[in-house]
Amino acid sequence: MNYSETTSSANPQRRSPWNKGKLIGPKPPLRLSHVWSIRAKLQMERRVRDLAMFNLAIDSKLRGCDIVAVRVDDVAPNGYTVDRATIRQRKTGRPVRFELTEQTRQSLDEYLRLTSRKAGDFLFGGSGCLRRGLTTRQYARLVSTWTSSIGLAGC
Repeated sequence: MNYSETTSSANPQRRSPWNKGKLIGPKPPLRLSHVWSIRAKLQMERRVRDLAMFNLAIDSKLRGCDIVAVRVDDVAPNGYTVDRATIRQRKTGRPVRFELTEQTRQSLDEYLRLTSRKAGDFLFGGSGCLRRGLTTRQYARLVSTWTSSIGLAGC
């Protein structure tokens, strides 16, 4: 019943923390050159949905959870995108009014034409059912692929 275990308390092996040397806290915003690089890359690759989503995110400055919750009615109530849209933020509950640039309106109109989404549908549908929207995790993966495609690692 005598159980003896050897412990190395004299020389413990210390592992370095997983986030050693990494920046913590909020990530820095994209610079204008990064925005144009991502737009150009998405246009060249003909990724219509991603381009529309990226343009809407840049114009609105909304959080990811609010971008994936946008419905067709919010930006295109009559089939074509409007100049100004109002979306209620989930975190604060306050409405945010923003202007959609011509480039964003064109990309959203093309996306709506190709997908034939109807009023009441999520603007950016998820991979499962047509009635369900994109999840915030799927959106985060997309943002990660966009930033890494132009050489911004870890953004």
